[in-house]
Amino acid sequence: MYLENEGKIWLATGENRVYLNPAMANRHGLIAGATGTGKTVTLKVVAESFSEMGVPTFIADIKGDLTGMCQPGAENKHIRRSIDTMGIENFNYTSYPVRFFDVYTRHGHPVRTTVSDMGPELLARLLGLTDVQSGVLRIIFRIADEKGLLLLDLKDLRAMVQHVGDNAAEYKLKYGNVASGSVGAIQRALLTLEDEGGDIFFGEPALDLADWFDWADDGRGVMNILECQELFQHPLLYSTFLLWMLSELYEMLPEAGDLDKPKIAFFFDEAHLLFNDAPKALLEKVEQVVRLIRSKGVSVWFITQNPSDIPESVLGQIGNRVQHALRAYTPNEQKALRYAAKSFRVNPNFDTETVLQELATGEALVSVLDEKGVPTVVERAGILPPRSSMNAVDPNVVAAVIGQSPLFEKYGEIVDRESAYEIITAEAEEEAKARAEAEEAAAKAKAEAEAEKEKAKKEKEEAAKKREKEREAKARATKRRTSAVGKATSSAMNSFGRELGKQIFRGLFGTLKR
Repeated sequence: MYLENEGKIWLATGENRVYLNPAMANRHGLIAGATGTGKTVTLKVVAESFSEMGVPTFIADIKGDLTGMCQPGAENKHIRRSIDTMGIENFNYTSYPVRFFDVYTRHGHPVRTTVSDMGPELLARLLGLTDVQSGVLRIIFRIADEKGLLLLDLKDLRAMVQHVGDNAAEYKLKYGNVASGSVGAIQRALLTLEDEGGDIFFGEPALDLADWFDWADDGRGVMNILECQELFQHPLLYSTFLLWMLSELYEMLPEAGDLDKPKIAFFFDEAHLLFNDAPKALLEKVEQVVRLIRSKGVSVWFITQNPSDIPESVLGQIGNRVQHALRAYTPNEQKALRYAAKSFRVNPNFDTETVLQELATGEALVSVLDEKGVPTVVERAGILPPRSSMNAVDPNVVAAVIGQSPLFEKYGEIVDRESAYEIITAEAEEEAKARAEAEEAAAKAKAEAEAEKEKAKKEKEEAAKKREKEREAKARATKRRTSAVGKATSSAMNSFGRELGKQIFRGLFGTLKR
C-alpha cells in the first residue's frame, strides 16, 4: 500500500516524497500533460490508492487500457527502476475489485438513464438546441411533469414533443408560445441522436449510482470503470453523460462537511470536452456543482492535456495538481506552457516553465494541499508505479468479471413500462375512436335526416299529384255538367231565339216570313 505518513497517499518522489492528504482530496485534482507523458499511470496510482483506503471510484476508460486493473501487474525494467530509485519496500503486484460498465452493453453492465432524470438542460446541450428551442424543451418537460407523464426513453420524448406541438394553442396561455419551428427542430435533433446510437442510453433499468458505493471483502473500494472507447467517438454524448453522472452524485449525496477521506473519487478523462462550446448558463452550473460537491465528500479529478483546457472558474477550485510534460512549439502552445507554469507555487530551486519541457515520461510537477488547505511548493518528482496490470486484458476476462458481478441480473434485461408514449398513444387512439364514432353517428343521423326529407318530399309530391288528379276529375265533372247544361240551354235558347226571332220578325215587318 502507498499509505504512509499518518495514512496519506505516497504519490511521487523527487528530492522529497510527495504525499496526497486524503482529507484534502475533496478539493479535487488535476492530472495534465501531453500525450504519452504518463497521465494514465498517475490516474491508476491515485485510483489504486483510493481503493486501498476504502474509497470507491468511478473512472472513464477512453483508451481501454484500464481493464488491466482487475489483474496483478507484471515486472518490467521501467517498474523495477522506479522501485529501486524511489526506495519502495515490500512492493507487490495485485489486482483490484473492479466492475465494468458500457453504454453500448458490449464490455460492461448496461448504463442507462431516463429522459426525465437527465432533464431539459443537459438534454438541450446534447441535442445542440438554440436558446429558443431549449425554452420550448423546458416547457415540454414542465407539461410532462405536471401531467405525471414519465419520459423514460426517446420514444416517450418524441410522443410528448408531438403532443405539445399538436396542442400548442391550448398550452400557449399558461406556458407561453410553442413555435412549430422549434418543435420541428427538436424532433429532427432527436432523430439525429437516434442515428448516432443515443437511443440506447435512455431507458430502464436506469443506473443507480448507489451501486458505485461498494467494497470488496477486504475493505477496498470498488473501481467502477466505464468503457468509453466507442462512446468517446461521440464527444458530446460522452461529456454530457459524465456530467449527468456528476450532477446525479451531487443530488443524491447529503452534506458531509470535512471528512478524513472522500466518499467517492470521480475521474473525468478528456475533461476539456465538458467545457467545449458549452453555453454560459451550463458553465455556471458546472462551476456550481464542482464547488459544492466537495462538501458532499466527492473528489473530482480532471484529466486533460493542458490546464488552460479548464475554465479559470473551475480551475481555481482544484487544489491538487499533477502536471506532466508539455510541448511548446507554436505560439499558442508556448502561451499554454506559461499559463501552466504560473498555476504552481514557485519552487526557488528550479524554473517551472523550463522544467515543464524537460520532464521525462513518468515525471511530473506536483503540488498538493497541506493540512491547512494551502498548496505546497511545486516538486519535480517521479510518479510511483501502479500495482495492477498496465495492459488491457483479454475480452473473455472482462466477460468473466461482468458475469460474476452482483449487478449482472439487475441491469441485464431492458424494462419498458407504461410511460408517456403508451399513455399519449392510448389517449390518441381513444380520441380517434371517439371521433370515428361521432363521425359515424353524424353520418347516420344525416342519412336518416336525408331519408326523412326524401320521404316527406315524396309524400308531398304524392299529395300534390292526388290533389291534381282530384282537381282534374272535378274539372272534368264540372265540364260535363257545364256541357250538358250548355246544350240544354243552347237548345232552349235556340228555340226561344227562333220564337223570339219570329215574333221580332213579325213585329218589324208585320208579316210572317215563310
